[in-house]
Amino acid sequence: MSRHGRVHTVLSRRGRKHVVVGEPVDNAAVLRRPDDVPVVEEFSGERLAPVRPATLFGMARNTGEENRALPPAAFLKAPATVTDPGAEVPLPEGIGRVDAEVELAVVLGAPLRNGSGSEVLEHVLGYTVGIDVTARDAQREDPLWTTAKSRSGFSPLGPWIETETDPAHARISLLRNGSPVAEGSTGELARGVVEVLEFLSELVELRPGDVVLTGAPGTYAPVAAGDTVTALISGIGELTVGVTSRAAHTRVERNRTGGGEH
Repeated sequence: MSRHGRVHTVLSRRGRKHVVVGEPVDNAAVLRRPDDVPVVEEFSGERLAPVRPATLFGMARNTGEENRALPPAAFLKAPATVTDPGAEVPLPEGIGRVDAEVELAVVLGAPLRNGSGSEVLEHVLGYTVGIDVTARDAQREDPLWTTAKSRSGFSPLGPWIETETDPAHARISLLRNGSPVAEGSTGELARGVVEVLEFLSELVELRPGDVVLTGAPGTYAPVAAGDTVTALISGIGELTVGVTSRAAHTRVERNRTGGGEH
């Protein structure tokens, strides 16, 4: 969140909110000791994405039990795709079908390399709600998925970082314009958080502030300009964003920054 021109991290633990000045990457050490952070019953300010990752991973082929027969696979999304709660996701004209996929997002709090078993969870700062926006037509045409997933605003994160929740059995829901359209559970994923972090940390060192989107267990639906998308994960919270055309988004941004026509 942004308050009085300064960035703050909102951490949630057992439903109690802790607010610390600075980005999560800078606050990783103190945020791993949330009992040392004063509890804030009420807080105000502009809600921002709770983390700005240096690296944003996504898991492919991890949406259901049928994927167990396939080797694990991952992809990268540009960190600049991350956007805030309440933001607008701009869709280019003629982009075709676009899906919003609701996923558990893992936020790293300590370096992790070649992790094994449940000890990998000791390197996790917490969890937040992620929406992996994907342009399906572009995904079929682009084998690297860059044009499908690495567009501006295609990775909403929020509302805060939850440090104590069960990532193995979290219920996930997707609402479009207030109506439920998809539900699932992290327990339905082919690989849970531990296996995902084992796989990724064998490839490369995971660092504080890195974010991993773990996959959508059937929790996706098509969206279009004018829609409102709400993502809910039990034990964490709710993330809502709007969907707009890129042309309309550009006009709004120009007016907001004073660059409109006079």
